[in-house]
Amino acid sequence: MTEDQILSLGPELADYLDEFSDCFGRSEPRSHLASYVRGQLSDLLQKSVEPIANFAGVAPRTLQEFLRTDVWDHPKLRDRIGQIIARDHADPQTIGIIDDSGHPKKGSKTACVSRQYCGNTGKIDNCVVSVHLSYVSYDTSFRAMLDSTPYVPETTWDDPDRRRQAGIPEDVVYRPKYEIALEQLDRAIANGLVFGWMTADEWYSQKPRFVAGLEARQQRFVLEVPRNFPGWLFCPKNADQSPKQVDNLCRFSRPMMRQPWTRFYVKDTEKGPMVWEAKAAEFWLRREGQVLGPYWLVVARNVLDPREEKYFFSNASPGTPLEAILHVGFARWPVERCLQDEKSKLGLSDFEVRNYQSVCRHLLLTQVSHLFLARQTSRLRGEKSGDHVVPSPHGSQRIDRCPAAFSPRSAATTRTRCQGTATNPTKKRQGPALPYKNASPATTNA
Repeated sequence: MTEDQILSLGPELADYLDEFSDCFGRSEPRSHLASYVRGQLSDLLQKSVEPIANFAGVAPRTLQEFLRTDVWDHPKLRDRIGQIIARDHADPQTIGIIDDSGHPKKGSKTACVSRQYCGNTGKIDNCVVSVHLSYVSYDTSFRAMLDSTPYVPETTWDDPDRRRQAGIPEDVVYRPKYEIALEQLDRAIANGLVFGWMTADEWYSQKPRFVAGLEARQQRFVLEVPRNFPGWLFCPKNADQSPKQVDNLCRFSRPMMRQPWTRFYVKDTEKGPMVWEAKAAEFWLRREGQVLGPYWLVVARNVLDPREEKYFFSNASPGTPLEAILHVGFARWPVERCLQDEKSKLGLSDFEVRNYQSVCRHLLLTQVSHLFLARQTSRLRGEKSGDHVVPSPHGSQRIDRCPAAFSPRSAATTRTRCQGTATNPTKKRQGPALPYKNASPATTNA
């Protein structure tokens, strides 16, 4: 946005920032909030403290102190973001998306920096990693970042002197990324947000405690799993029976081989319509010595390149149409777009501060700026037409009823320990009309 465009949105921006005024005890930090957000919304090439300060006409040290030492309640500001979204953008079928992102950095002084995998560069690199929870409406017309938390690496930040120099509090210790993600989900729910679905990539799906954490919160999910993810398409008699990889199950098992591929229009892209074909069957897995199920296993392949395959694992209730599961499984792109927008337009990775509190505050202020952009985009777009609600075998036409790819099962036995019986995964029945709701008590919305 140019300076003229920011000025044209001045009243809207001022009203928006007033929602956060009680997060600051004094007028000076409140004015610094406006300066920082306007700088991030500007067309500056670099959006670190010094360029933003020069743009706002204040001393760089003033904004450095605003991030590091000024007294203001940044957890309250983070919660206010969730409360605004819950108030103005509620959607009972909202998709929550977990992801993490790397921010390349030089040197070793920045809090939480370490040599680790960096998605931004696609390799092991010197970077700070942050874990994110985003909020996406079911039709993907509205998306915003709810939470951003720096990840403290397990081994490189255990030196007390190094931690003290970076300002890392004693109670901020190493925690697995999936544990941070579950904490972010708890905060969002406490702020009044309801998620119809949760989704995450292969790394999170392979963490049994993450999956168990979603189930303990009665949260419905669709998770992408790697091709070597183990399980069964029948209920084994005991947990000692050897599970099979999902790629072999989908390629050679009878429940999958007997099903025809069904094509689904997923979405439009710059290269044209994205069309995949899919199959689904009931699925059991082993966790902590117990066999749990049934879940759903979905395999999808790209029509233009059948060698490109994806596997999804879900606890959706019986009768949920395959279209809905695929829609959630393929819905991770909004969080990538959120991160792309925050990095390219708002300077998410441009921070040059070293203090832990400064890093946290920069991430949260970027969320404030991004939510303003999301709200203005939604306002200017207006009401979106009702096409492309879920992936459909009917091209871009909206569907009101569609066949489910799953067999019925008792809600009382959903995802319980296996008793040695299995239902027929190839049996089909008509699914419910849109919108889809989860009928199972075990996966009711939190």
